[in-house]
Amino acid sequence: MVGDLKSTKPRSVAKRDAITEAAMRHFAEHGYQGARVEDLARELGIAKGSIFQHFGSKAGLFLATYERAVSSLPAWLDAPSDVVETGFWSVLEYWLERTEHLIRDDWVPYRVSLIGNYGTDLTLKRDINRFLLSEDPYGTLDFVEFGIRRNEVRADVDAEMIASMLDWLAERFQDALVTEELDPGLFHRRSDDPQRRRELRIHQFTELLRSAIGPREG
Repeated sequence: MVGDLKSTKPRSVAKRDAITEAAMRHFAEHGYQGARVEDLARELGIAKGSIFQHFGSKAGLFLATYERAVSSLPAWLDAPSDVVETGFWSVLEYWLERTEHLIRDDWVPYRVSLIGNYGTDLTLKRDINRFLLSEDPYGTLDFVEFGIRRNEVRADVDAEMIASMLDWLAERFQDALVTEELDPGLFHRRSDDPQRRRELRIHQFTELLRSAIGPREG
């Protein structure tokens, strides 16, 4: 009997993982409101009730999917070692410049993160924020403390406050950088060089952030 319980648990975990993996693409393609649990169950060849048994509700399924998605995205200090050695601001600019690669290289998890940030209700958003604060999937606090140790980030402000500020500002700035590619019909492209405009925006964002959290002079 004990052996049966032990063998059942890995199967249950494997099934939950398979549902979460399939749900990630399903939510990425259809959004939170457009995704239907019955369609996902049909795709997986299982009963809809089996999904609810594992996740409780559609919101519970999305939360598990969101957690898997953002945990699969790179953390700040996952930048190449030569970039990390150059310092905090080089790492920041590296990831800002690579924002558009998220659409091509990590389209599914990035899309799920966007849906979690902008396409869910307040209750689900509260659970998402709780996860981000408790788990810090992007390693933002470690990144800020790395900058403090190098005297590139001010040490007279609580590191957790700076980490929350960086998460919020950088995330939304990155979303703004790729919005034209995600939803080109929403924007009228300007006649000037889009690559040059993008580089200028990244530079200006970095300088504004540096003025807020960079070390105090004098």
